[in-house]
Amino acid sequence: MNLVTAFARSAHEHARKTALYWGDAEFTFSDLAQRAAYAAFCLQNRFNVKPGDRVGLWLENCPEFIPAFLGILRAGAAAVPINSFLKPEEVNYILADAGIDVLFTDADLGSHHRALEAARPNLKLFPVAMLAGEMPDLSHAAVGRKPSDLAALIYTSGTTGHPKGAMLSHGNLLHNVESCRRVLETVPADRFGVLLPLFHSYMLTVGMLLPLIAGGSIILVKSLHPVKNVLEELVTRQASILPAIPQFYRSLVNIPGHLELPIRVFISGAAPLPKKVIEEFEAKFRRPLIEGYGLSEASPVVSKNPIHGKRKAGSVGLPIPNVEVSIQDDQGRRLPPHHVGEVCVRGGNVMLGYWNNPEETAKTFRGEWLLTGDIGYLDSEGYLYITDRKKDMLLVNGINVYPREIEEVIYHFPGIREAAVIGKPDVRRGEKPVAFVSLNDGVQVDTRELQLFLKRKLADYKIPQCITILPALPRNGTGKILKTALRDLPLTQ
Repeated sequence: MNLVTAFARSAHEHARKTALYWGDAEFTFSDLAQRAAYAAFCLQNRFNVKPGDRVGLWLENCPEFIPAFLGILRAGAAAVPINSFLKPEEVNYILADAGIDVLFTDADLGSHHRALEAARPNLKLFPVAMLAGEMPDLSHAAVGRKPSDLAALIYTSGTTGHPKGAMLSHGNLLHNVESCRRVLETVPADRFGVLLPLFHSYMLTVGMLLPLIAGGSIILVKSLHPVKNVLEELVTRQASILPAIPQFYRSLVNIPGHLELPIRVFISGAAPLPKKVIEEFEAKFRRPLIEGYGLSEASPVVSKNPIHGKRKAGSVGLPIPNVEVSIQDDQGRRLPPHHVGEVCVRGGNVMLGYWNNPEETAKTFRGEWLLTGDIGYLDSEGYLYITDRKKDMLLVNGINVYPREIEEVIYHFPGIREAAVIGKPDVRRGEKPVAFVSLNDGVQVDTRELQLFLKRKLADYKIPQCITILPALPRNGTGKILKTALRDLPLTQ
């Protein structure tokens, strides 16, 4: 069994059922299967893609994302979903690192295509418009793949300043899909509301692969604004499961009046969920809001609070079926309940390693255990609590942002001597990056010009909302910048 055969079985059983809703448009399982077969045919015969090649997906959410992803797998290649908010320079790093020569993309990102092609002359763009409209009827055989074969590379922001490609096999993703199916009690009648970007590992597994393989349906929402319209669409299409992020649930709490939603399970992931939001949400909607935990390296879901039985506010729940979580000290000793240490994960969902990066892979594993870098504890009933996040990491709208990456770009601006980026709470986005810099002697810097420089190099959500110039950044005795001291300083623009 691989992802292609799993989807093929579902498409055969539910051929005429609507698999995807997109505004007024509807696509059956048969439609998606036909488009995926055509995508695979084009990849092999027009773009010369071979089994094991990596093919990129740089797309906004659109119906074509799904057959493009499935078509890549059908051709025996590995899919590389790329954050659609990234700028060409960031995308080019991923293209080069993964060795991508074919990239699915669309007209919405057309202004960036020339920059991509200039930096990577051999790059071939596959416009997803080719997967719209009527499809030729192909009896095109899929390339056979083993469960251990690479299915996807998910690039995660790295503490070294460059993202790393988490290698997820067909077996990894199928394992996570099956575990989530059991936890969410997913049945073919379920319809998943999908609001977040499909390039995100959370949406890829829970919002796309799970409903497709379980024979359910996807309601792919075109726009999150205004929230009232999103809710109307979810009601009209009778969504039953909604995976989203804390910021969305906070906005629902603040909508005036009483709302009746058909959704039976609300899931929150990708960022910590405040207890207050859970309490206010459940009081208003009288439905469970299930918090979970995961990371791309684990395909990505690791734990969830149960739908039935005890749910604990502040906890990210119990490990999902066939996944084991332990809390370990730096020597790899397992710690007893209520002792804080590193959260470690073991199971069939754990990645193969980082693409072309054996050193980082070695640092991330201790035997079969994935070292998440997150700090937490298990209580006496096995519920997991996360007490701290990966060192220095920010969560902006549920997307990981590592300060080191931003700092490296700031250092390229003339006149900068020192740079440090930290996170500050933000009501709308969860966190926002802010920067502190010191300058070389005799140099003056306009912080607005620095922000414009960063905007050319980094995704908009990574741009520091405030840049404060200091005579010198505080350091400890070994010369390390004290970010704890920076968090107490007032901000100036």
